[in-house]
Amino acid sequence: MSDFPITSRYYSVKTAEFETTDDKTIVYLKRRFLPQPERFVPIYEHAVTEGDRLDNIAAKYVGDPEMFWQLCDANNAMRPEELTETVGDKIQITMPDGIPGLSNA
Repeated sequence: MSDFPITSRYYSVKTAEFETTDDKTIVYLKRRFLPQPERFVPIYEHAVTEGDRLDNIAAKYVGDPEMFWQLCDANNAMRPEELTETVGDKIQITMPDGIPGLSNA
């Protein structure tokens, strides 16, 4: 069971333990890799405007401002702010990772 809520990007990330020389155990998260872009099905494209914030964009399209990380994953962004840095850039709004789209739609 995860200590993170199901809406967290770290929900399914496994933990590991490290034993120090003085017999302390340090629990840490294993590395999380960005999902491959082909795992996402685009449903909309948002054009960045002056003053856009990723949390507001996530609230508008995903329904939860704390799910901004889904937009990062879908757009292969390591830093959230890179998605809104340039006015006119496009942000792909997608189905969540691994949710297939309709075939022959």
